[in-house]
Amino acid sequence: MGTSVSDLNVKRLILVPALITLAVTIARLVGEIAGGPSRLFNSAAGGGGALVGIVWLIPIFGIYFGGKLVRGDLAPQSVGKVIGFAVLGLVVAGVTFASVPALTTALLGSGPSLGKMIVRPLGRTLGYLLAVVILYRAWPAFFKVMLGYAFAARIPVLIVMFTAMLGNWGTHYELGPPGTPEMGFLPTFIVIALIPQMTFWIMVTMVFGTLFGGLAAAVVRRVNRMEP
Repeated sequence: MGTSVSDLNVKRLILVPALITLAVTIARLVGEIAGGPSRLFNSAAGGGGALVGIVWLIPIFGIYFGGKLVRGDLAPQSVGKVIGFAVLGLVVAGVTFASVPALTTALLGSGPSLGKMIVRPLGRTLGYLLAVVILYRAWPAFFKVMLGYAFAARIPVLIVMFTAMLGNWGTHYELGPPGTPEMGFLPTFIVIALIPQMTFWIMVTMVFGTLFGGLAAAVVRRVNRMEP
């Protein structure tokens, strides 16, 4: 009898990857506070593609989870569908990211306003949610594991951002994108930390993780067929 999705032990599967991700997050924070080289620990807003960062772990653990599930008798029905849905999710996210600012500007004007600060994150959140939900039908088992990992990776970042903002540590964790208006602590935390970490970065983790997980599933399936 094959393994079912309900038999999945998500916590067990994501434990080691989550701990590795936490270690990288802490290393990044310590490196920035210590003034490490910007190539490794960039403290500018957004992080500037520093080499020490958890975003680079997404494809690695996508491949890891994909391989583990296929070997554990939880392969997707169609690898092509998994990869295709991941690409579709990426397209939906990209259209959302690009179109929502233009639409809010057209509706609410070009200047900063409270309405734009509310409508723009809401519109993007709905688009990112759609991009993530799309992935479920392609490979439910992988969806459950990758979603668990996404939150395990991003909740510690949220805690680090909260603490860094309180302490004024001079890291990228406390800086919003250029043009972020001056606000109190709580609104700033919501706008530059809570919303992006729990929407955009969850979506990025899910979409790219699923893409690489699908590729890993294709490779493992081919290897299995070649084995005597």
